[in-house]
Amino acid sequence: MIFDDLRAIQTEFGYLPAEQIDALSRRSNIPVSHIHGVVDFFPHFHLSPQARVCANVCMDMTCHLRGAQDLRANLKQRFGTMNARDVVIGEVSCLGQCDGAPAMAVNDQSFRKVSVPQAEALIISALGAALGGSEHPHASPETGTSETGTSTLSPEMERDAEPYSVVRKLLETKDWEGVLTQLKAAGLAGLGGAGFPTGVKWEAVRKAPGDEKYVICNADESEPGTIKDRFILEHLPHLVAEGMIIAGLVTGARKGILYIRHEYHAQEQIFRQEIERVKRLGLLGSSANSSDLVFDLEVFVSPGGYICGEETALIEALEGKRAEPRNKPPFPVLEGLHRKPTALNNVETFANVPQILGRGVDWYKSVGRNGFAGLKFVGVSGDVNHPGVFQVPMGTPMSEILGRYAGGILGGKQLKAFAPSGPSSGYLPATMVDVLLSFKSLAEAGSMMGSGAIIVYAEGRCMLDNALNAVKFFRNESCGKCVPCRVGSQKMVDLLTGWTQAKGTPEDLDLLQELSEAMKLASICGLGQFAHSPITSVIKHFPDDLAIHIREHRCPDGVCPMKEVRA
Repeated sequence: MIFDDLRAIQTEFGYLPAEQIDALSRRSNIPVSHIHGVVDFFPHFHLSPQARVCANVCMDMTCHLRGAQDLRANLKQRFGTMNARDVVIGEVSCLGQCDGAPAMAVNDQSFRKVSVPQAEALIISALGAALGGSEHPHASPETGTSETGTSTLSPEMERDAEPYSVVRKLLETKDWEGVLTQLKAAGLAGLGGAGFPTGVKWEAVRKAPGDEKYVICNADESEPGTIKDRFILEHLPHLVAEGMIIAGLVTGARKGILYIRHEYHAQEQIFRQEIERVKRLGLLGSSANSSDLVFDLEVFVSPGGYICGEETALIEALEGKRAEPRNKPPFPVLEGLHRKPTALNNVETFANVPQILGRGVDWYKSVGRNGFAGLKFVGVSGDVNHPGVFQVPMGTPMSEILGRYAGGILGGKQLKAFAPSGPSSGYLPATMVDVLLSFKSLAEAGSMMGSGAIIVYAEGRCMLDNALNAVKFFRNESCGKCVPCRVGSQKMVDLLTGWTQAKGTPEDLDLLQELSEAMKLASICGLGQFAHSPITSVIKHFPDDLAIHIREHRCPDGVCPMKEVRA
């Protein structure tokens, strides 16, 4: 519970005073060195007093497209002369509000679709509250975190069955093996990005020796563009909870944990309320109506950081440690939380389980298209008219998702490129927009479906500029444990920055390819292994644009400064 204690101290004092850390060490028997190691790792803990108002603008991918740089520059000009003890203007990694870009956080509260006047009002309001005054009257309610972008649920999901009916039936039949058989027959794969077969994973945990096992739901979506789990937890929390309970019954686990990113305050509270509702129904904990259901659910709020989305780093954080990925094998199905067998899946994966078991494998296969099974939540952001979260049949052409669901390209422009799943997937050109939404189709296209975080780029966007922005995200979020990722990501940023400042040479391309291969082969986890994807995809699909930057020292889209810029 070290993180709860640290949050409580920081809430009271505004930071973590040394004497409070010493006191925590004494009462918890945790060495001070361990506490400092944890605090130093997570950016949301502070060892010194902070400004009364910390206003941080999201600078990643979609927000970068939607004016984050200008927003931050205007705020720095407006508040730059103020005392640093009062207001600090900074930047933050993706806040999970990509359908409401640009986004910013004011004293750790997220706001969406923020204009310069609104941002100024929010900062002034927060400063007034910090100084004991009243809230500023012009702070716009339109930026509240409860606002969502465009969203579409499949008609199949809108005709949902009675919540928890699958669990009740399963408790009657006790057909645990039947669940595994149906999940395998349906072909349900992990929908957080990895795509590992769910039935196979649960079977491995079930067969693993030992009585102590765990179920973990990964709701720490922190990669730019990834917003679907936020929507599912807000609108379909019962499906997630039911899926986790089913996993507990099938694997023999007695505890389930929802690991949620700390920015998702509203979704956290919604799921906590759902847990209380399930307890009242007699399906959890000591109130369970069946002796076969010895299972409880709890919520763990992440201390922050994109790396926590990696499954073993997430487990390390749950154990009160620095969120540094473990070497694999062993895999979590055998040695997960507390080195016990653990079934760790994504929010969307758990939400699919009761649908498959309740409606049947034939139904699941029938709702897909073009030979693919199931439905998929996608988050679409960037240069589209209607960014948001949409549930579409697996196998839907990307062109249909962008046109029919997301309303087409912003401003009537032509499509230039799209990232099928955030920075990890790299970019595909407009000529490939008819590729189907599926693991297989996107892999054959040289990309990946990932979590379905589709980011759209219209004509006039410089893909080198956007690749540099994406690589900076990986550099910023590297945990630093392994040298290839820690050093390689910084070197990659240096190279790309040089290309945007008329410093590139043709030899740089060979160096970048060597660097990419080294990071892919030697990095411990996916962050370092995929950090090259944004720029290597630009090299592959936009070679002429890149050649103009490097050989002619100019930006064909007029975006890159092509001269040295000091931060």
